[in-house]
Amino acid sequence: MITKKYSGLLISLSFIICHLAFSMMLASCAEDDDNGSANVGLGIKTFFPTKVVANQPVTINGSGFNDVTEIEFPNGVKVTNFEIVSDDMIRVNAPSGISQAGGKLIVRTAANTAESLQTMTVGNTQVSGFSKQPGETASGGELITVYGTDLEFINGVELLDADSVPQLIDHKDFYRKGTSNLIFRVPQKNIYKGTFVGILHTYDGKSFLLPELAYEPGANEGHWETVKTTIWKNDGQLGEINWSSDYRFAPASNSTGEECYTVPLDVWEKMKSETFYATIKGASPQIRITTGWWSTNLSDDIMPGNELLTDNGDGTWTLEINLSASADLLSLLDAQHLLFTGSGYTVEELYFSGEEWFDGPETEEVKVPVWTNGGTLGEINWGSDYRFAPESNSTGEECYTVPMDVWKRLKTETFYATIKGANPQIRVTSGWWSATWTGDDIFPGNELLADNGDGTWTLTINLAGDPLLDVLDAQHLLFTGGNYTLEEIYFIELVDGGGGDSGPTETVFWENSGFSPVSWSGTYRFALEGHDYSNECIGEFPQDVWDKIKTTTFYLVVEATDPQIRVTNGWWDVQWKSDFQPGNELLTDNYDGTWTLEINIDGDPLVDTIDEKHILFTGDRFTPVKLYFK
Repeated sequence: MITKKYSGLLISLSFIICHLAFSMMLASCAEDDDNGSANVGLGIKTFFPTKVVANQPVTINGSGFNDVTEIEFPNGVKVTNFEIVSDDMIRVNAPSGISQAGGKLIVRTAANTAESLQTMTVGNTQVSGFSKQPGETASGGELITVYGTDLEFINGVELLDADSVPQLIDHKDFYRKGTSNLIFRVPQKNIYKGTFVGILHTYDGKSFLLPELAYEPGANEGHWETVKTTIWKNDGQLGEINWSSDYRFAPASNSTGEECYTVPLDVWEKMKSETFYATIKGASPQIRITTGWWSTNLSDDIMPGNELLTDNGDGTWTLEINLSASADLLSLLDAQHLLFTGSGYTVEELYFSGEEWFDGPETEEVKVPVWTNGGTLGEINWGSDYRFAPESNSTGEECYTVPMDVWKRLKTETFYATIKGANPQIRVTSGWWSATWTGDDIFPGNELLADNGDGTWTLTINLAGDPLLDVLDAQHLLFTGGNYTLEEIYFIELVDGGGGDSGPTETVFWENSGFSPVSWSGTYRFALEGHDYSNECIGEFPQDVWDKIKTTTFYLVVEATDPQIRVTNGWWDVQWKSDFQPGNELLTDNYDGTWTLEINIDGDPLVDTIDEKHILFTGDRFTPVKLYFK
């Protein structure tokens, strides 16, 4: 018994002594950490690039740099001319004479020396070929590719301008710059018309001759278009970030199942070497781009005001990302993944954006909505919820009554449906289930159904010539089947912008010259020329314009924050559709204090009255700005 008591006492004393020792150790470590964080001392954390040539700009990151007096490059080459950006960053141009064998980078203060963990190597630019061969024509706006090794050290292309004076295309303006190829664009107009040899220049003073090409200014009808290539799109499964790890991206070579998206290796390599973009949704985002281990950040947290974050004016932001800005992050990505975290935002999509050259006048694809699911209709399970009827045969069973002019287009033109679902079975039929478009259900693999890569599909529909068309007016149009929801129906129109950067043209046929806001007044009344019997109209239009108003689409732009717009006649006895307010698909917020109302009264009872009774825009809380055709 005595032995057992002493044994228990010894164990208790041992536990107490160990606990006290461990606590003292923790306190000691905490003090060391505090002192260390306050006085980190001189050190090199990383530098970029790690391969250099003479005159190559180099960025060194580390600590204790305020007192640095000298930087030593491999082969004992010392530099005293450099820029101390901050206590943890130095910018310097690599000197000549660096050892071809490479070596460590060293920084010195009066009292201390620090050596890099990384090894610096020396580049040697070699050009092996070009996408253009001697004697070929190079037109303004064309892209020319240079092939070789260590091409990242080419910092300019020398060509002749229109007056035969040398001009330098800076490397910042290259279309793409990489180690094994670079692409530059021939100036669109400011280029000498004739045959000459251009020159490539490198940081270290080397020059390489381009092939002798016949240069000429670009044709007026050619144009550049910005092309967006989606990497990943949020399908609504991931919500707002609150310092979480949901938005993790991994390469296909290191998928662990933790990521929200596994990135194909070719895309992953492109993300590591080229600029890409993220659409961010949130009023005041705080964005941290780091690794999945939270070990290294791309930069300080990015918030509104940062030059890399652009306000799109619609509740979203565009974030420009170049991972090569942080060499230490870049070196960890393959193993540790890429993570977007922070707070107050969702990531909507990741994408590349680049310009491509197109021959001919500039055109723009415009999505023209027919119907959008407001979230009230869910997944189809062989039901009849997604029924569409023409105005001429509304029975109250339809989810949307289609205006007659739009119904005519659905029967005669190609239109599109956005389908959401992993494995949809789609039947496009009549409301009586009497005829099926194409005669069969549509599944993934059908050429009419394109996978958008974000959990949705685009279905291309053209009813012309199909037996279904014969019964639509009486029996309606029905989307049924299984395993999907119908998100939207729309047309795509190609608008001719006339080349260059002019964009789609507007033909304005009336502009406000100082008239007051609408408050259920009859001020904004317009007449056919010669039909303003009581001089109450503020505009009279010639017959050709009047006929166009009655038969084609035109647009009303108003200044407002919350407009209520009524399109009626001067006697207020016939109205086109119902009043238009924010949320209506025909009323678009321009995000500049104005709204645009799309109007087409062709076939509407209003058309039959306006020759005598005029057309009137009334309502509340808006001021008309202009009327125009496209």
